[in-house]
Amino acid sequence: MRILLVEDDKLLGDGVQAGLGQAGFIVDWVRDGIAGELALKTGEYAGVVLDLGLPRLSGLDLLERLRRGGNKVPVLILTARDRVEDRVKGLDGGADDYVLKPFDLPELAARLRALVRRASGEAAPRLQVAGVELDPASRRVSFRGRDIELSLREFALLQELMLNAGRVLSREQLAQRLYSWGEEIESNAIEVHVHHLRRKLAPELVRTVRGVGYLMPRDLS
Repeated sequence: MRILLVEDDKLLGDGVQAGLGQAGFIVDWVRDGIAGELALKTGEYAGVVLDLGLPRLSGLDLLERLRRGGNKVPVLILTARDRVEDRVKGLDGGADDYVLKPFDLPELAARLRALVRRASGEAAPRLQVAGVELDPASRRVSFRGRDIELSLREFALLQELMLNAGRVLSREQLAQRLYSWGEEIESNAIEVHVHHLRRKLAPELVRTVRGVGYLMPRDLS
């Protein structure tokens, strides 16, 4: 899952980007509110981790603009322990959750996974589609009871397809969600990952919609 981190503290930002990366997230990081607004206009994200005390445009103002523009991306606020009023304003302003500073990275990752699940209409912590079970927390995958070993990118692709089961995702949408800024993307990268998923799981689990993209059926009946 691709996440946008909007945080001006370099030490904290470095730690969050590295920690969420180890938890399987793809993290783009910007350091002010204007840059965050631009990133959200030009990129596609599963969630946003938003600090409130940002230069150029505050986190609360960015959140207000985001919601006023109709963007429903899940937003998790980072806030200081002694700023109760900020938490209230953030939640009332359209944020979905908050984490108090200082925080543990595993908790931040778990809260992000929960936000993305809810935004996708999934309540259960594990995704189950067409005989495939995927656990985002442990990053384990099984198909019809058999454990499947996937690369980081294959796992991310499968997770996106499962979260959007029954809907077609274009190659461009998948590339946006699987790669962060600055990463080189081969022209056939998505096709290669799809080929590997079909080989490791089952060919019929990822269907090609010619000229449009790929779809994972809700069931194989």
